[in-house]
Amino acid sequence: MTPDAPGRAEDRARYHGAGAPPRTARGRNRATRTAALLTAALLLVGGATAGCGGRATTHHKPGTSHEQATGSAGTLLEAQDPTGHRLREVPAEGAPEVRLAARPDSEDGWNLQLTVKNFRFTPDSTGGAALPGAGHAHLELDGRKLARLYGPWFHLPAAQVPEGAHTLTVRLYADDHTAWAVAGKAVEGTLQLTATATAPGQGSHSHTPPPSPPSPPASPSAQASPPEAPADRTVTLTVRDGKVTPAPGRTELRRGERLALHVTSDRADTLHVHGYDKELALPAGQGATLVLTADRTGLFEVETHESHLVLTQLLVR
Repeated sequence: MTPDAPGRAEDRARYHGAGAPPRTARGRNRATRTAALLTAALLLVGGATAGCGGRATTHHKPGTSHEQATGSAGTLLEAQDPTGHRLREVPAEGAPEVRLAARPDSEDGWNLQLTVKNFRFTPDSTGGAALPGAGHAHLELDGRKLARLYGPWFHLPAAQVPEGAHTLTVRLYADDHTAWAVAGKAVEGTLQLTATATAPGQGSHSHTPPPSPPSPPASPSAQASPPEAPADRTVTLTVRDGKVTPAPGRTELRRGERLALHVTSDRADTLHVHGYDKELALPAGQGATLVLTADRTGLFEVETHESHLVLTQLLVR
């Protein structure tokens, strides 16, 4: 082979660059850069599909924001309140507070008012995580739960309060159902209430109007009750061995819709729709139906009195 002329060798050196790595090394560098770019692209795509925090957003409860699903406040204690809910300790300064007052209703029972401080009711995020100063309340009569409260007012029918002296307790809970606590004690308010004997069908504070003169007998057509409007929706539920089928969820309704709740329980119990003060006896092994008009907006819990099972939640918009 003819040796290169001095000028040709210099041209080749300038073309390839002084000290340039061998071609095989340059190829490996190019492959490494390509793999790094592909990895970065996959990470970006994965982050976009996973949502906030790199996790799939399916862990959010429907209608619950990411903050409501991931937030937390205070310190979760091992101690529990009298109903078995764990305490969530917060500093005394700025902690939630509640007071309970009752006034007789002119027709039946009492109207209860909750006065809260450093606290707001959040019915739309019940079941989410604990956020500072947010949640709901439980109402108890002599240690027995009567209702879950999502606002400052609640009507307590006289039929739910036996004759005699009683203690009403209202306790504040976070959206994750832990009880707000200060210095190891649940945040609550109490009230002494005395129910007096009344005539059948009358509230403890109702008055009896003077008797009216007898009316002439009505014709058969006038005595017939008008037919009840049909339900717009029917929800069928079964309670067996302490389990609810289908599993408890939310039933969404438009204001003004009529809902029929058809429930069959394997044991005698009582159905209660909180917020609407509707009750229905559930005979053992027999289906029973409660029809109501959703004329109040908010989130209302449907549960059984004896077994304390949540059957569904009515979300009325």
